Amino acid sequence: MSAYVTAIILAMAMGFMDRLYLLCSDYRNYPSYPHGYIIHLSLGAIAAALAAIAIPALLEKEYTAITFLVLCAQQFRDIRNMERETLLKLEENQLVPRGTDYIEGIAKVFEARNYLVMLVALVTCGGAIFINIWGGVVLGAVMIVLSRHLMSGKTIGQVAKIREGKLSFQGPLLMVDDIIIMNVGEEAVKQKILQEGIGVVLEPKDADARASLNNLGQRQAILHDVAALVGSKAEIGEPAFTPMARKNVDSGAIGIYFLPNERDVACVLKAVSRTPLLESAILKPLATQIGREAAKEGEKNE
Repeated sequence: MSAYVTAIILAMAMGFMDRLYLLCSDYRNYPSYPHGYIIHLSLGAIAAALAAIAIPALLEKEYTAITFLVLCAQQFRDIRNMERETLLKLEENQLVPRGTDYIEGIAKVFEARNYLVMLVALVTCGGAIFINIWGGVVLGAVMIVLSRHLMSGKTIGQVAKIREGKLSFQGPLLMVDDIIIMNVGEEAVKQKILQEGIGVVLEPKDADARASLNNLGQRQAILHDVAALVGSKAEIGEPAFTPMARKNVDSGAIGIYFLPNERDVACVLKAVSRTPLLESAILKPLATQIGREAAKEGEKNE
């Protein structure tokens, strides 16, 4: 094993760099407290170390060392549970909560990133042993870039047309264009909403997008991201200031009402656009014959 020390150290370093890179690049999915960073960077270092010794262990016929990878996988599943429980507890104090679907997606991300760290370390070590040290460096760098690509998914802006909607009242009913949002009784609150509120309309680009936007967890994720990035005037005991999303049952368009700290329509639209499309909300009715036929019939009726 001593002959492989350089390759193992290089693989550990590249794996740790990958975890650090992923930690810094997706700030919305991470708690902003320093102890959280320490926990996940430490686990990333452990994952890199275990993966780095895999190939040398096989070459030295130390097959029992591979069992540590199985134990590592079990620990990473526990990371998902830990992160889920943490975020669910924090959810109780959120004025605009993430929603359970968003939390489950974040928990999966925490687990998956450690597997990517292991992959980077494994490829780097293999390159260093079977090619040379510089070959390991190049392969490790390529894998780090590739890991960022693998962790990127679709956003709302890719599946829906997003535009500003007009806020208005029909009696006590708050409307975004023709979509009913909620009932507001107080005249002073109505005036504040009309002066400071923003309406957003999301029009699905196809039947798949319509099914995704129909997901309640996806709608809640949009509201949370906008509140986190732009700021919201939501407050305890003020239901009229709480962001809401409702659907036009005929077209499938989603109307969003939002009362931001600063009325900047462009920023709100950008925040909605960059909200990730949740894995639990990804539905593909167009991948089936029934779904395609239903979509064609809907186009005829329109």
